[in-house]
Amino acid sequence: MAALRPQTDRDLILTNTCNGEKHMKTALAFVFLISASTVNAQPTEMNDQEVITSLSGAAPQTIIENATIVKMSADGKLTTIREGTNGWTCMNARGDAMCADKAGMEWGKAWMNKTSTPQKLGFIYMLRGDHGTSNTDPYADKETSENNWVKTGPHVMIVGAEAKSMTQAYPRDAKPAPTKPYVMWPGTPSNT
Repeated sequence: MAALRPQTDRDLILTNTCNGEKHMKTALAFVFLISASTVNAQPTEMNDQEVITSLSGAAPQTIIENATIVKMSADGKLTTIREGTNGWTCMNARGDAMCADKAGMEWGKAWMNKTSTPQKLGFIYMLRGDHGTSNTDPYADKETSENNWVKTGPHVMIVGAEAKSMTQAYPRDAKPAPTKPYVMWPGTPSNT
């Protein structure tokens, strides 16, 4: 599959990184992993119960309990395991558990399909952190010496066009410290 690229500077994510102890630190990241789900599909497909179990701790339990749960197949397709009632969708993408609100899912689907991103503000929990992503190539599927791989601990992301104004004062370093504020993918069409 050819690498997909965000088309505009409207696709920014605000991330809050937790230190795992007493408080939450602010960090900016452009790390929505579902966007690369076709390239980064889970290495072995989980059964429905394994997917549900894998979501523990990815978001507040009250969100997970009432969320729609989807399963990602090896080819990146999403299948609903359980319909929810609270407007949230949870999944395990490439081993990274996350829960997104409706606008967060719309943003991710638009990005994946290379269509216009919605003019909305979306929210995504990844309270168990992630396994890393390139800070210079939004769709890299593995770490290389050139792609500035960064692993972010527990965090939340604010996505979509409405997030752009929130990111103006944050660093745009290619090699960020993920415990400090930063905007991911500096110099790409995503945030120039």
